[in-house]
Amino acid sequence: MEKKITVIRGDGIGPEIVTEAIKVLDKTAEKFGHKFEYTDILMGGCSIDACGVPLTDEAVATAKAADAVLLGAIGGNTSTSPWYKLEPKLRPEAGLLKIRKELGLFANLRPAVLYSQLKDACPLREDIVENGFDMMIMRELTGGLYFGDRKTEVRDGLETAVDTLVYNENEIRRIAIKGFDIAMKRRKKVTSVDKANVLDSSRLWRKIVNEVAKDYPEVELEHMLVDNCAMQLVRDPAQFDVVLTENMFGDILSDEAAMVSGSLGMLASASLNDTKFGLYEPSHGSAPDIAGQDKANPIATIISAAMMLRYSFDMDKEADAIEAAVSKVLDEGYRTGDISSEGCTIVGCRKMGDLIAERI
Repeated sequence: MEKKITVIRGDGIGPEIVTEAIKVLDKTAEKFGHKFEYTDILMGGCSIDACGVPLTDEAVATAKAADAVLLGAIGGNTSTSPWYKLEPKLRPEAGLLKIRKELGLFANLRPAVLYSQLKDACPLREDIVENGFDMMIMRELTGGLYFGDRKTEVRDGLETAVDTLVYNENEIRRIAIKGFDIAMKRRKKVTSVDKANVLDSSRLWRKIVNEVAKDYPEVELEHMLVDNCAMQLVRDPAQFDVVLTENMFGDILSDEAAMVSGSLGMLASASLNDTKFGLYEPSHGSAPDIAGQDKANPIATIISAAMMLRYSFDMDKEADAIEAAVSKVLDEGYRTGDISSEGCTIVGCRKMGDLIAERI
């Protein structure tokens, strides 16, 4: 099978970690008989330097012509980089907002995985996480409170701010379908998170999710109020498979899940549109302080590449092979500096990529 991948290496450690992800993808393609064609585009600070804007229309067109996009990281030091002296619409992160909008990326997938080998990095008690956990936070990305009408005005002599939370049934249905589709590739359980005891938007959310669930009889569905979900994430994170929720709740819960998993260097993410197309990236930033020093952890980007194979290309066996290779390297005691512990062998970014590729 042949697939076209648009590559955004970006800023800081982005080029280093993307290089290792491509190394692993190429080894996977060789083993399973595929061909991946890569086309680079600029986005972020490097695009500002070369083109004067964080993302050009030509780069967007290239991304749209691909089967998926692999992104490293963008941005720099916000206090010292000249990029952050520009107006907001010209700063590096504006490129990310633009590409999400242009590609229609409404579904954010953020896995939170605690590998048993790294359980010492988890802040939770050992008896809670002794067997690790593996959940997927499925967040609606383009609706809700963050995109509703807002205003600040004076009412009865008092300065008053108003933010509007709006969802229509189509927005809910399409993210619910994505959530159930993802669950079918995992352990077939969806936890839909809302605040239906208070909010009309949540009551509509629950109604539409129940309707979608009828088309997925193999998937177990449970509803959970957001405050209870926040508690359950620290009480028993292993109970969750796919957590399906709206934009603001997903923003908060995904950060909580990331915290209990122990290391940002291990956290992948994806943003999908209403086809198989997606943009895949690590959840961490560009870490300019260690850029070019071979210290970066490429695992989150490598796992993001595995997600691309699974969710955009339906290459489940290939994704399994990458994830198994990561686990094997960890079993063997290899670590980058950010996840190191006593008795482990510390390796650099390039070596970690080599080790994972060798075990595909």
